[in-house]
Amino acid sequence: MANKRKIINDPVFGFLSIPNDLIYDVLQHPYVQRLNRIRQLGLSYLVYPGAQHSRFSHSLGAMHLMHEAILSLRLKGLEITETEETAAMIAILLHDIGHGPFSHVLEHTLVDGVTHEDISLLMMQRINLDLGGQLDMAIAIFKNEYSKHFLHQLISSQLDVDRMDYLCRDSFFTGVQEGRVASERLLKMLDVRDDRLVVQIKGIYSVEKFLVARRLMYWQVYLHKTSVAAEQHLIKILSRAKELARGGKELFCSPALRYFLYQQVTVNMFAPQSEALDQYALLDDNDVLSAIKAWIASDDKVLSELSRSFINRQLFRGELLSEPLTAAQQTELNKQYAAALGISESDAQYMWSEHVSTSNTYSEKDDSIDILYSDGTVRDIAQASEILDLAALTRKPIKRYLFKYRENGI
Repeated sequence: MANKRKIINDPVFGFLSIPNDLIYDVLQHPYVQRLNRIRQLGLSYLVYPGAQHSRFSHSLGAMHLMHEAILSLRLKGLEITETEETAAMIAILLHDIGHGPFSHVLEHTLVDGVTHEDISLLMMQRINLDLGGQLDMAIAIFKNEYSKHFLHQLISSQLDVDRMDYLCRDSFFTGVQEGRVASERLLKMLDVRDDRLVVQIKGIYSVEKFLVARRLMYWQVYLHKTSVAAEQHLIKILSRAKELARGGKELFCSPALRYFLYQQVTVNMFAPQSEALDQYALLDDNDVLSAIKAWIASDDKVLSELSRSFINRQLFRGELLSEPLTAAQQTELNKQYAAALGISESDAQYMWSEHVSTSNTYSEKDDSIDILYSDGTVRDIAQASEILDLAALTRKPIKRYLFKYRENGI
């Protein structure tokens, strides 16, 4: 069989290599190609117009960084076989495969008790079946069941290649330069001690920059108030559509979206070979956006108003709250929207949302970022850093918002 080695031109890292037939076959699987139709940053393009890049491009970039990390570790004398390298590259390539349209929106609306991590594993298992069991090692690494723990850390830890790529990539496409990290230097500074990843002391400043960049990107991009407002707006649209569908109302939607709107889809309906997984794999951003455009003409006023304003970027307006809304305040909001729009008070709940945004830079509960000193000792970055203190790293800032439909006087 002809070798399927390919070269892909990536705007962030340059030319990326697809090194063997197995990785090429995984890339060509319909589940993976679906990621081309899902934006990496969900609705952030409504704030940063350049943020149109896909989850497919992110997965390719993370796979490239995995390859570079393994090359760096081999130069330090670590034994990593070609089979392990391929498995680790496939594991990171598929790490985000279970994401639905617009990031986490489906987890809050159309499916119950199923996370994108759960679906990622199911999709990996399905691809493994389709490829005759060639992904067994990749799945073991992904699940942290393989003997070399550090390979799993490269996929999922506080200094993994997933985060390195999305910080570089999202910074590039949003234009938020604060997110740019020295991924090449970080990878060259990696080493392993006692089956755990460590960073040589020479790389400590790059680690500090990485943590600061991550913090800035979360509040400037991922948790930007307008992006969160758009997501809450979309959740309300899909929640209303689901309520109408369950009540028997006919709504325009693709067959895949219909599957999730018109029935209660729960975790026990998902399996590597199941209709639920097949239908989920057909969902992408296009299904949701085309449905919302059609729903503008709905005779349901709530769905119509929410859809029209969303498509025209008249998004929910956000305001900071110092404390949670009281029951009386919630009732008053419903009364105001009911009077202004001529809808019932129960339907008025779709016109606003209370939401809490939070993120921490570093968590002691996760795999630590360990710094390797020249004398062989290892210290956590929170103790090793001279400019980052533990309290600042681990504190979880909380912002509570009230997001409201833009109705005059409310």
